Amino acid sequence: MSVIPAIEAFAAELTEIRHDLHAHPELGFEEVRTAGLVAERLRAYGVDEIHEGLGGTGVVGLIKGTGGGNRRIGLRADMDALPIEEASGVAFASTNPGRMHACGHDGHTTMLLGAARYLAQTRDFDGTVVLIFQPAEEGLGGARRMIADGLFDQFPCDEIYGMHNDPNSDPGVVSVTPGPAMAGASFFDITVKGTGSHAAMPHQSRDPIVIGTALVQQLQSIVSRNTPPTKPMVLSVTKFNAGSAYNVVPDTATISGTIRYFHDEVSEMADQRMRDLCAGMAQAYGVEISVDLRNVFDVLMNDPDLSAAYAAAAADIVGTDMAALSTAQATGSEDFADMLKVVPGAYCRVGHAGNVPLHNPAFVLDDAILPVGASIYARIVETRLPRGAA
Repeated sequence: MSVIPAIEAFAAELTEIRHDLHAHPELGFEEVRTAGLVAERLRAYGVDEIHEGLGGTGVVGLIKGTGGGNRRIGLRADMDALPIEEASGVAFASTNPGRMHACGHDGHTTMLLGAARYLAQTRDFDGTVVLIFQPAEEGLGGARRMIADGLFDQFPCDEIYGMHNDPNSDPGVVSVTPGPAMAGASFFDITVKGTGSHAAMPHQSRDPIVIGTALVQQLQSIVSRNTPPTKPMVLSVTKFNAGSAYNVVPDTATISGTIRYFHDEVSEMADQRMRDLCAGMAQAYGVEISVDLRNVFDVLMNDPDLSAAYAAAAADIVGTDMAALSTAQATGSEDFADMLKVVPGAYCRVGHAGNVPLHNPAFVLDDAILPVGASIYARIVETRLPRGAA
């Protein structure tokens, strides 16, 4: 492994930054302290321009290379935490109850800050680097809000790159999947409005629990009987809420969950089948069933050529045997996909030590990944905006 020496020299400071961010996690669109720390660091590093408040709490910085040039490369990191009570046991655990950086966004933010510090010092490239610190990645639409607020109108990019830590891969392994790499996702909330009654006289009710449980089973038929086997889809019911007493049949039940997909036509089919099933169940049982189904993430599409360039840049840092293109697709979702719909680019995963999965209360990010990620960010800039290329 050949981490950029100048970045390795301040790796201890990156760890301090990450630990501070980890101890003070903030949910989506609430990243006021985090955004303030980012802006403060960028000013200290000598970043040319710093713009705050884009997309609510987003921060954008610009670094101009000494070689001039008009090309622009965007580097993006997410900043938000999750509504999880931390159980990692680390000394720098969350001080904000019910909030935790269980997905490693504190690490992503720190890695981009490390790249910013190095690039602002060296400026050994032609063109401009656009540093994008995004709020609210965890299903709240932070990327879409930044874009709606004029992100790429104010700060146009020719290419854009992002990354994510990966506790499921060996330390230092970097993978990039060209084409559809991560699933699109829709979230749904279904409300069954029946008629309540005394639990001893259920014949007087139109029991939303009985109807709702039958509906949950029917929803699974969308995957097993309506989805082509060659076009994967995942439908998961993750919440079923009804009732408040032992002796009362409730009036309503709510069912919530998510659909993951890689093909738009599959998403459209699932949308229509869910609505049809709910309408049919409502008619069959004589109740009202409402459906709120909304797209939250698009399919993340990596540009094939830029994927290869990203893997090559990563190989300069971790070694040719540790960085490669992959055919593996992840059913998880990432709203960097929205940025890739506007600007071509690529998204990679960087493996690190640890065996606790993401979004787990005991998740711990390996600090050794920080200079690695920062170096990969820096190297893609230096390889895609080489001095004298014009």
